[in-house]
Amino acid sequence: MRLDDPDGPSTALLTDHYELTMVSASLREGTADRQCAFEVFGRRLPPGRRYGVVAGTARLVEAVSAFRFGPAEISFLHENGVVDEPTADWLAAYRFSGDIDGYTEGELCFPGSPILTVTGTFAECVVLETLVLSILNHDCAIASAAARMVTAARGRPLIEMGSRRTHEEAAVAAARAAYLAGFSATSNLEAGRRYAVPTAGTASHAFTLLHDDEASAFASQVSALGKQTTLLVDTYDIGQGIRTAIAVAGPGLGAIRIDSGDLSALAVQSRQLLDSLGAVDTRIIVSGDLDEYAIAALAAEPVDAYGAGTAVVTGSGAPTANLVYKLVEVDGRPVVKRSEHKATIGGRKTAIRRHKPTGTATEEVVTSQGRPTQEPHDRDLQRTFFRGGAAAPDLPTLAESRERTRESLISIPWEGLKLSAGDPAIPVVMQGAR
Repeated sequence: MRLDDPDGPSTALLTDHYELTMVSASLREGTADRQCAFEVFGRRLPPGRRYGVVAGTARLVEAVSAFRFGPAEISFLHENGVVDEPTADWLAAYRFSGDIDGYTEGELCFPGSPILTVTGTFAECVVLETLVLSILNHDCAIASAAARMVTAARGRPLIEMGSRRTHEEAAVAAARAAYLAGFSATSNLEAGRRYAVPTAGTASHAFTLLHDDEASAFASQVSALGKQTTLLVDTYDIGQGIRTAIAVAGPGLGAIRIDSGDLSALAVQSRQLLDSLGAVDTRIIVSGDLDEYAIAALAAEPVDAYGAGTAVVTGSGAPTANLVYKLVEVDGRPVVKRSEHKATIGGRKTAIRRHKPTGTATEEVVTSQGRPTQEPHDRDLQRTFFRGGAAAPDLPTLAESRERTRESLISIPWEGLKLSAGDPAIPVVMQGAR
């Protein structure tokens, strides 16, 4: 479903019951209109991670714009006794009228980074909690995992092909987040239509099995797609499959794909066989349960491109970014949650990233007392997404956010790109914590 269509489906019920309970109670007691600030941040990175990648804010802008309680939504809430009449009237008139600021898509984040700040009345902000977190937790997790795979690939192209391993709408969002992180293409056509992500794909094992023999299958595919296509050669015997592929397509075949087995050994053997058959320019694409570690292990092998699926759409073991949405300010006064292990820092935060003259990031400075003291080579991390309920007109394009990811990864110390566990790539320095 498209969330940027004003006549499209509402996002209002993509939320939790307790948010409307809080709205109802605050309306009844007269606290609904108190001015508040909520922040989205993570207390820690997922295990083994040294940075996170911010993704999903563009989708969130669309979703907030579509957050409307129409007759169908109000009817459902009434029939199920979720809200009373005054709350139903308030919801029917709901239009977010506050401000939202946050990190640009493609920016890196660390423990304590104020990724998003939502300000307005308590009622209009609290009701957005689940929507905000469901989008950002998913997209940031996918982009963070995908960025690690891009680093491991060392400049070789990656194709996202995990649609069959997740929810159908999550697949579209995952394809977008992976592309933002540096993947070259996706197999998901809806992501291509909705977000203009390049798409790619040829044939599965089923197509080979459909035919009486491998040669017939390859001939059919080459006839339809041309000799620059990619032939899947491991349905039966890989060596024979490669010989058959070259016999059918000739030495000008675009690529072969290997989807199983010991990919390291098979890549070497396949390269040798292709070269012996004169197919020196035929590329080798590998797929099959690849994650960042498997991709890194293939770095020295003659692999030209990778196809990654399950690990991408599941965040490669970290399917959520562990982000929370917390109230930090009421009527200009900092508020603090003090519970053990889940404490918060009061006050609305601003953040900058500090760099050496060479462009290498050294630290992230976060303060709840205005703006951090500015030094040469500092860069502001937050931008405007909504002002007075209106979406900003100059939001970055997906291509611009993709470039931001690339630049951000280049900026962190090389140790921060390691796949091994360790401290965050740069420290977050909290100033004026309250």
